[in-house]
Amino acid sequence: MTRAASTTRRQDSDCVTITEPRPRASRRMRAADRALKLTARNLLDLGVQANQRGLLTDDRCIRILRGVDSWAAILRPPRGTRTHPVDFGEFRAEWVWSRGTNGPDDDPRGAILYFHGGALVTGGLNTHRRIVARLSEHTGLPVLNVDYRQIPDAHIVETVDDCVHAYRYLLDRAFPPDRIVIAGDSAGGGLVFSTALAVRDRRLPTPAALVALAPWADYDPARRSRHPNDATDSVLSAAILATPMRWGMLIDGHLDPRWSPVNHDFTGLPPTLIQVGSGEVLLADAEQLAGCSAAAGVPLQLQIWDNAIHVFHAGADLIPDARHAFTEIGAFVRSTLDHTEPPTSEKREPA
Repeated sequence: MTRAASTTRRQDSDCVTITEPRPRASRRMRAADRALKLTARNLLDLGVQANQRGLLTDDRCIRILRGVDSWAAILRPPRGTRTHPVDFGEFRAEWVWSRGTNGPDDDPRGAILYFHGGALVTGGLNTHRRIVARLSEHTGLPVLNVDYRQIPDAHIVETVDDCVHAYRYLLDRAFPPDRIVIAGDSAGGGLVFSTALAVRDRRLPTPAALVALAPWADYDPARRSRHPNDATDSVLSAAILATPMRWGMLIDGHLDPRWSPVNHDFTGLPPTLIQVGSGEVLLADAEQLAGCSAAAGVPLQLQIWDNAIHVFHAGADLIPDARHAFTEIGAFVRSTLDHTEPPTSEKREPA
């Protein structure tokens, strides 16, 4: 694998490029990292400890986490954003497109299939509407945001089935596969790879590209627990991510390695972009995914963002690094769909 400085991109023989698009995080990003270490990380660590000691029951934890999407309904997407609901029966989704972007019924140039994060137990359409609206704005494509079934109501195998169902929906609507991008963040970033592998194994047409933001792609916490970022991540830890597995992923106490996309052969997967923070514990997963792509000869860009908080894209209104990251995503998607080389650098906002 090749590590390139700043925004310089080059591709070596194993097809994987590692870049650091912003050599130093902005002041706002650094402040957000410090603030979250004192708040989010401490609260989540306390919650995990209380749950392990029986002071906070599994049901109570799940009810709290499930309420997050309802609370997020107060968040409004950028002005001019349009939405349209889609009912899949066992789960739902929502089309989201920005001002100036064609909707799904208006002869769009393609579509993005998006899977939200939330450790497979929380999050939904409301929590991620602003992120997908930004994604639509920067790519010029409508986004189908999928509210897949989650733990403990569904196992990861059923969740992946929902994701493949949504992909089939796009194909049935006559979206050409070479104009479809599968994207997601955190748990949804892992589902990006699980879905792409399932699409390949079920002999469906291959999508044009994959985009994963801080993907959670290895459900075995062992590697993450040994990673130096486990102690310093401002939001997550190996122990925090291991908790949802106890709530609904293990079968008879067993974790099947096949459920983790990092344990598969990536042959045949499309070009991929991963963005992750330099201090995130999920950098361990991103590095594993890069290794899988290198072994299979799959073109992959791994962008490591200095001091970036988990899924920092959600802070695009305040954090210039997040806006820069969306610009990078837009350039990657356009270059992949148009079969052109992305620009070697993007104009960057001051810190």
